[in-house]
Amino acid sequence: MTQQPTPAPLVLRVDPRHRYEICVSDTTAGFTAYRDRDDRRVFFHTEIDEAFAGQGLASVLVREALTDTRAAGLRIVPVCPYVDKFLKTHDEFADITDPVTPEIVEWLEAELAR
Repeated sequence: MTQQPTPAPLVLRVDPRHRYEICVSDTTAGFTAYRDRDDRRVFFHTEIDEAFAGQGLASVLVREALTDTRAAGLRIVPVCPYVDKFLKTHDEFADITDPVTPEIVEWLEAELAR
């Protein structure tokens, strides 16, 4: 009996929900949430469902989200601890990464409170 290969995860930008989702076999396995401010995409939360933990999906998700952000001509602000950690080991995004400032955090909190 041959085992069917697991389909590659698919990352989708879901603008109405302000997030990128990673899907495995038509199941949403996780997401990274953002809000846009001017020319910056502020990432503030990344989550992978426990059923999909340990498969490297967060890294795939964040890499695809940051690549799409670059393609959109936007800069990255890593409020999310996972995105920040990812950026520390992936210099290829350093040229479009801005620091997290108190002003950005204040703006984000107000934005999320709406």
